[in-house]
Amino acid sequence: MFSFFKKKPQSDAAQAPAPSPEVSSGETPAAPATPARSVFSPSSWFGKAAPPAPAPAAAEVEPAPPSTVVPQEPAPWEPEPAPVQTEVPQPTPSVPAPAPAVVTSAPAPAPERSGWLGKLKSGLRKTGNSITAAFVNAQIDDELYEELEAALLMADTGVKATEHLLEDLRRRVKSNMATEASQVRTLLADAIADLLRPLEKSLVIGEYTPTVIMVAGVNGAGKTTSIGKLTKHLANEGASVLLAAADTFRAAAREQLLVWADRNTVEIVSQEGGDPAAVSFDAVNAGKARGKDVVLVDTAGRLPTQIHLMDELKKIKRVVNRADATAPHEVLLVIDGNTGQNALAQVKAFDEALGLTGLIVTKLDGTAKGGVLCAIARERPIPVYFIGVGEKLEDLETFNAREFAQALLG
Repeated sequence: MFSFFKKKPQSDAAQAPAPSPEVSSGETPAAPATPARSVFSPSSWFGKAAPPAPAPAAAEVEPAPPSTVVPQEPAPWEPEPAPVQTEVPQPTPSVPAPAPAVVTSAPAPAPERSGWLGKLKSGLRKTGNSITAAFVNAQIDDELYEELEAALLMADTGVKATEHLLEDLRRRVKSNMATEASQVRTLLADAIADLLRPLEKSLVIGEYTPTVIMVAGVNGAGKTTSIGKLTKHLANEGASVLLAAADTFRAAAREQLLVWADRNTVEIVSQEGGDPAAVSFDAVNAGKARGKDVVLVDTAGRLPTQIHLMDELKKIKRVVNRADATAPHEVLLVIDGNTGQNALAQVKAFDEALGLTGLIVTKLDGTAKGGVLCAIARERPIPVYFIGVGEKLEDLETFNAREFAQALLG
């Protein structure tokens, strides 16, 4: 089956003109195999650091050179030296011919997210309706911009992000010479996408073994559930995961994580009533000893206003660093999209205490406050790894700025 899969790129090369030695020795046959695992794509949940190109590809290209030796054997019965010398077209660059075959394979992952886009658009409907209502029977005047300002503020976009978006929108309307409200709506979607683009980043697994991910968040934000969903997707991608039940204070938190571990058939390190930092330390050491790809540390829910509880989180991070001098490699914060500007306050507080590397935004479905991502992008641009629009496993997906903007104003 493996050799059959590899024959596909070879058949493309066979259809190319006579100078097969030059073309076959190129890199076109190996190109499609590399991006699937080493480069993060929207259809994959994480990019896995791996050696770029498999060696077997070069071995399969070897059969091509003998075909150039064949013309020298029939020389006795067909003594025409001219055709052999006509092989001078070898330098002619017919390499462009195979190139399109590689390009056509790139857009393949796009249809896989079509179902997700529908869910995202449905989940952001309340937020989007409050903004798009300003364009109904509207003319491009100061009144339209005033209504947009009110709608963006109501969607918890924040003052700074709203001012930035309106200023950018006026510039786009002028440069594009827009004359209809529908055009302004499209330009606003472009402005939002550009504002959110710095939040796009892939979660890389495999640069460190294990990759230690510390997950924080206030109670009720969906932290433990998000860990369970993330565990499932990482396991589906072939990563071995070890969970650390360091949320030892909240009632039933350990039991909830045990359910997720059992459901995903992954190992878990837990200790009833134990010290969260000690559980985290043991989990990192166990992950190293067992050769795990990922160690996910579920920390206790903390309110950023309670200093002594935030100090406990800092202690967990210090202890994890003692177990592995490079860890934690990711510090994620789970925030509830329903909380609006309060979510921005949480991001600022946890970032100052822990140094956040990424966010997971949950419960964006059914809220009219989805504009908080614009506020985060403007005031504290920490990457958003995942967003959630429901309770199901497939309702947590990677964040894409263009998709979010289109779903918001689509």
